[in-house]
Order: sequence, then C-alpha cells, then structure tokens
Amino acid sequence: MAKTKTAFFCQNCGTQYAKWVGQCSSCKEWNTVVEEVVQKEEKRSWKTDTTSVKQASKPLRVSEITHEKELRLDTLDQEFNRVLGGGLVPGSLTLLGGEPGIGKSTLLLQIALKLPYKTLYVSGEESQRQIKMRADRILPNSDNCYILTETKTQNIFQQIAALEPDLVVIDSIQTLHTDYIESAAGSISQIRECAAELIKFAKESHTPVILVGHITKDGTIAGPKILEHMVDTVLQFEGDRNYVYRILRSLKNRFGSTAELGIYEMQGSGLREVNNPSEVLISKNEDDLSGTAIAATVEGMRPLLIEIQALVSTAVYGTPQRSATGFNAKRLNMLLAVLEKRAGFKLAAKDVFLNITGGISVDDPAIDLAVMAAILSSNADISIEKGICFAAEVGLAGEIRPVQRVDQRILEAEKLGFSTIFVSKNNKIGLKNTGIQIHKVSKIEDVVHFLF
Repeated sequence: MAKTKTAFFCQNCGTQYAKWVGQCSSCKEWNTVVEEVVQKEEKRSWKTDTTSVKQASKPLRVSEITHEKELRLDTLDQEFNRVLGGGLVPGSLTLLGGEPGIGKSTLLLQIALKLPYKTLYVSGEESQRQIKMRADRILPNSDNCYILTETKTQNIFQQIAALEPDLVVIDSIQTLHTDYIESAAGSISQIRECAAELIKFAKESHTPVILVGHITKDGTIAGPKILEHMVDTVLQFEGDRNYVYRILRSLKNRFGSTAELGIYEMQGSGLREVNNPSEVLISKNEDDLSGTAIAATVEGMRPLLIEIQALVSTAVYGTPQRSATGFNAKRLNMLLAVLEKRAGFKLAAKDVFLNITGGISVDDPAIDLAVMAAILSSNADISIEKGICFAAEVGLAGEIRPVQRVDQRILEAEKLGFSTIFVSKNNKIGLKNTGIQIHKVSKIEDVVHFLF
C-alpha cells in the first residue's frame, strides 16, 4: 500500500500547487484551489486476471519502421466519419464536448444502435429505462448495443472483459470515479485518473473509446486542460437551441484534418444527417429583400453557400451600434471603415446589424465581399439579384483579394443554380466551359457600380 499523497488543484483550469493559495496564478480565479488526494494505493492493470510482460521498446531508424494503412471502423454516419477523417481508429480515444441538452448523448446512442458490431454504452447520468425510451424513438430493434449504468471504473472494466465489445462509449467522463483516487467524481484528480485508465485500456486492447465531456460557462471542456492533450481526438458539438441544426467540429485530430465540419438536423426521431447544407442555410423566400447576400465559403473539404443578412439604420441615441451574430465584430468594424474611406459611404452615424442565418459561425475571410454587399444593399434599400453570390476577401485599401479553392466555390454555386459569382481578378481559375458567369473585380468600387 502506497502512502497517501495530496496536492492542491484549481477546479477551473487544473493548475497544480504545492500549497493552498487564494487566487490561481494561471486563470486568475479566486477560491478555486482545493486539496485532493492524488494517490491512494498501488495501481493495477485494467486486466486483473492476467499478467503480461511488455518488452522494452528500442529506437529504430525511420526507414526501418513498417507502415501499414490504418484500418478504420465505419460508424455508418457520413457526417461523423467526415469529421473523424474516415472513421474510428482502433485503440483511439475520442472526447466529445458540448452544452447540456445539445444532443451529445442522442448522437452517440444513435451511432451505437446502428453499428453492426458489438457496442457497450456506459451511462453514469441516466438509467437504463431512460436510455431505452430514447432508443425506441431512434431505432427500436438493435441486438448489438449493450447498455450499462455504472460509474466505477473497476466495475466497468469487469463488464468489458466479459463482453469484449468492439466500441465503448462513456457518458460522461465527469461521472466516473476510481478506487485509486480518494476524491469526489468530477474533480480534477478523478477525471485525469479515469481518463488514464481508459487510455491504457484502449491502447492495449485496440478498442476505440468515445468519451462525453461537459463544458464550462465559457464554452471550454470542463476538467483539466491536460485531458484534451491525453486523448487522440477532441470534437465539439454546438448549435443554438432555437435552431434545429447542430454542427460537429474537430478541435484536435491525430488521424485527420481539424477543418472538417458535420451538420445535423434535430428531429423527433434523432439527428438527421444534412448532406447538402447549402440548401438549408439559404432561405427559400421568393420576395426581393434588401440587405441579403449569398457568400461561398469552405469548411474543411466541403464548400458551403451561406446567407448573410444586414440591417443599416440611423442611430437613434447618437452612438451607433455595431452588432454581429456568427461573424467577427472587429472584422465588421474594419469592413465598415473600408466602405467609408475607400467607397465614400457615410456609415459612421448609422447602426449596423449583421447576421449569418442558420445559427452558424464563420471565420472565412472569403465572405468579406458578401458582407459588404449586404450592408450596401440595406443602406440603399436595393435588393441584390437572386442569382448573384460572392467569394472574395477585401483588403484595407479596398482591393479585392483572391481566396483559396475558388474552383470548388464556383462549382458549388453553379450546382445550386446561381448565375453570377464575384471573385478577385487575381484568382487563377482552372475551370472551363462553366454554366455560371464569373465576374472578376479588383476594387470595391467595381462591385458597387455593378450592383447599384
């Protein structure tokens, strides 16, 4: 039996201290440092019935290392596979975070019910009857999904050894606790120790494990920051409860790109995959409305067409308001300054409100020209023709700058029936014989003269 050791941890950021302090020097929060037991007894492997001797690893030349293409487990969910980079890698640990009630448990249960191989769904928050009620709405008949309601890791590993599943889902990591640490579930020490045990199990058994993680008030995953460094993949499930669409992003991925995006629609029977998000992000309003422009953006490997709405009105109280939803407010102020300095529009005494429809956030600079077009359309109260879209960045000198992967943006706009797209004059376009008119511009004044 090892001697019991204690340390002090910040419950907000996970920073460790040798003694108690009032304010955390890392995150500057007060009264968040508490004492926790960091070691209680000798650790044993997750395999309690067998002992194995592992040979010490030796250094090898890069040319001597054999590399084979990694086999992945198909989740039968195209959006989930796209964000992961092609599917689940055996032995990988994936952390899925998101706000309470956003649909994390529904997404993972839906995937577990559809899989053709044996899956163990471990829940520490809901009973088996509650999960059964949700499963009846999603997929009533499933013979490969097993439900376990348990929070003690030693008992979970016993059931895993007896069942030998091909995939393990833990909902959630904050509810687990181990006998090796004497502290409450959800504390820094418990989260770190339970995650370490699950990582050891995943690597030794080559079984993929998916963890659900809670998030804090500022939107980061709760628990120590080291938890995100320990796992192989960190996914973020986000969206607005007032909208039916949910977005799955990859914040960290050791086996694929972190720029991919998955879109789902929340329905009564679960989450529906949205294979063509451009159609749902653009409104079907037939009336000509001012202040609306369509931008061609790219998220990962997927081109999207999004609708940008702007409202420009006279400032009532003297101080103009600048509000942006789904767009960087500082970049909006920069674009307004360019319009006033380079194009001669007096917007300093007017309120400007900007919104990207669908409840999504976009940081692609290629939507700058569409943002400006929407603002000018609202200011002049003149609608933009429905067949026009934009894909260009705007510089401080008012020049139209080229953007990457413009060919994919043009093809997506053509597929959705647009007739004209505005791009930079400096963009190199390799497409020929396209059905959409490509209008090349060099300055913001050229766009203003053409549209208004």
